[in-house]
Amino acid sequence: MELHSLATLTTGVALLACVLALTGVHAYAAGRAQRQALVDRLSSAGRLPPTGRRRHFPGLDRRVRRTRLGRKLELRLAATGLDVTPGEFVAAMLATVAGLWLIGQAALAPFFGPIAGLLGVWAALQFLNWQRQKRIERFINQLPELARILANATQAGLALRTAIGMAAEELEAPAGEELAKVADQLAVGAAMDDALGELAERLPSRELVVLVTTLVLSNRAGGQVVSALRNLTETLEERKETRREIRTQLSQVTMTSYAVPVMGIGSLFLMNGVKDGALDRMTGSPVGQACVIIAFALYAVGFILIRRMSRIDV
Repeated sequence: MELHSLATLTTGVALLACVLALTGVHAYAAGRAQRQALVDRLSSAGRLPPTGRRRHFPGLDRRVRRTRLGRKLELRLAATGLDVTPGEFVAAMLATVAGLWLIGQAALAPFFGPIAGLLGVWAALQFLNWQRQKRIERFINQLPELARILANATQAGLALRTAIGMAAEELEAPAGEELAKVADQLAVGAAMDDALGELAERLPSRELVVLVTTLVLSNRAGGQVVSALRNLTETLEERKETRREIRTQLSQVTMTSYAVPVMGIGSLFLMNGVKDGALDRMTGSPVGQACVIIAFALYAVGFILIRRMSRIDV
């Protein structure tokens, strides 16, 4: 009798374990499907990078995203429009720093290895700034056409939300991509002010701020949005031509700002080529190392000052 009871108890426990296992597998599958649906929805809304290609360094990417600098880096990458994760960018930057470090040690002197590595970090950050500024310039050049499309759509009786979605479909990148993010945010219930404000934060410029302010005020208080957009279109066209003329006039100054530090680094290679081992002897003493650091600092100050003086806000 006891044996029969034990067998019954064992069978019941086994069945209960099977039921719990099936429930766990079902819950895991449902959670995984919900997570994938959330990732797809956020990706379509522009809050996550597109999942069209296989991502590299996923472990490093997760660690980088947890830090405050990683979150700032993610925002910078989103502003550049590059299909690169923070982990991939950090891995590429570390590889560049290691390569420049080895090149500086082998081609010049061991003292120049860390300096070359710091130059690699600076070059990576400058590359991000250049990509971001390039994207902003392209977006600014599309603003007159964007204002024209919004004016025509609102004059035809369409709502501002519908006009933004139409402009996202008609315009090329980056304006089309950025407006698609705004349209997706509006579709999930975001306020017009918040969606357009995020757009102005991603691509900061005076022209975009003026356009966003016009759209926000018109959406809040109503009014003659068509006439306002048409007047804004003419103003943006004039500012576009003015910016092009200023950029052409300052192109020589911009090249000079980059030529100055390049000439300094080239002089080091020239010095080491004329007399082999000269840089080793020069950086072998604390006085020589201090002189090299001061020289690099002066080149950096000259680069920054030339860039500052050649910057004209229109």
